[in-house]
Amino acid sequence: MRPLTAADEPGARLAHDELAAEGFDFLPDGRRDDWPGYLADLADERAGVELRPGRVAATFLVADVGGEIVGRVSVRHELNETLAHVGGHIGYAVRPAHRRRGYATEILRRALALARSVGVERALVTCDDDNIASARTIERCGGVLQDLVHTGDGPPKRRYLVRTGGA
Repeated sequence: MRPLTAADEPGARLAHDELAAEGFDFLPDGRRDDWPGYLADLADERAGVELRPGRVAATFLVADVGGEIVGRVSVRHELNETLAHVGGHIGYAVRPAHRRRGYATEILRRALALARSVGVERALVTCDDDNIASARTIERCGGVLQDLVHTGDGPPKRRYLVRTGGA
């Protein structure tokens, strides 16, 4: 797993379009029309400086296999009110053509180690109630279901707590 680079723009945009068709943003909010500026925004967010309203310090990484971006993860170093309710500490995704190969589990395991390194002892990880594959991934990484919350739009969210050490 690694940060995005200038050379990743075409692959990252393709991944974003693929997952947008499923209602998921591969690339977090930002200046996606200005790639160098977007990369600078991600670096600022990782450092916790010049955060946009509603954002928290977070590390965004892509999973690269053989030079191809297969997935992504965002590890939030802390939670705001919205993240504490439904977003969680870790958000991850795998591109459709790369699913069912263990990438999601490996991405989440590495994200848990990263969360631990920034001081998160128990990570909140959420998924849609009807996303059985994601629920299994979280459970495989030690997630314990805390509750189910209704957000008003879309399916309810499963909220898991996962210890970040030794997952």
